[in-house]
Amino acid sequence: MKSFLVVCLLSITFATQAQRLNKVVMSETGDLQSIAVELDENVVVNISPAGEVGEYGIDIYKGRTDRMQERLEQYTGKVDRYTDLVDEAFRGKIRYIGMKELTYYSSFEDVELAGKLKSIGTARIEYYNKYDEAALRGKIKRIGSNDILYYSSFDASFGGKVRSIGPVQVSYYTNFEDKAFRGKVKSIGSFNFVYYSSYDRKELAGHLKSGWRIHYVNGIKFMLK
Repeated sequence: MKSFLVVCLLSITFATQAQRLNKVVMSETGDLQSIAVELDENVVVNISPAGEVGEYGIDIYKGRTDRMQERLEQYTGKVDRYTDLVDEAFRGKIRYIGMKELTYYSSFEDVELAGKLKSIGTARIEYYNKYDEAALRGKIKRIGSNDILYYSSFDASFGGKVRSIGPVQVSYYTNFEDKAFRGKVKSIGSFNFVYYSSYDRKELAGHLKSGWRIHYVNGIKFMLK
């Protein structure tokens, strides 16, 4: 009985420490710009769609949807980098942020993936490879348990656009709709976006008419720029 309780407690602890998606930034036309992964103590790391580590710091705007220009507060904890003695693909890159380790694909694993982020904490990063569409190769396919799916490049209306991130679906206005907003994001999860049409004032056409640009969907902050 005691052993069973210990296993349960360890499982719960592991789950609470697992990395989760914090924020997704994308354009009105469905171009993915960055994905933020949450570590410990509200520390987040921005990752590009191609697996490059960007800015990191403390998310001081967590839970808020009132600011389009967000900044990360400087993280003053432990940050270590790989030395010059390791594989050339990840020399000088960040190895630890706090207690979370970042690993990268080496030059001996896959030439196309060399230097890209391989894992962050407990979350493994997978990529579209040579067996996938050419337009997707090298882009992140999965972070932990969250798939990042795109519409096929052969799709006349939505080709190359983000289709879903984790459980969150993204839809778009088709090429058969008004030219001012065709191809733009129509919904993220249950949140809808409406744009001014080509029949509205010229200076307004294509601009967002209703729907806030920041929403929390399934615990992930989506920011439409």
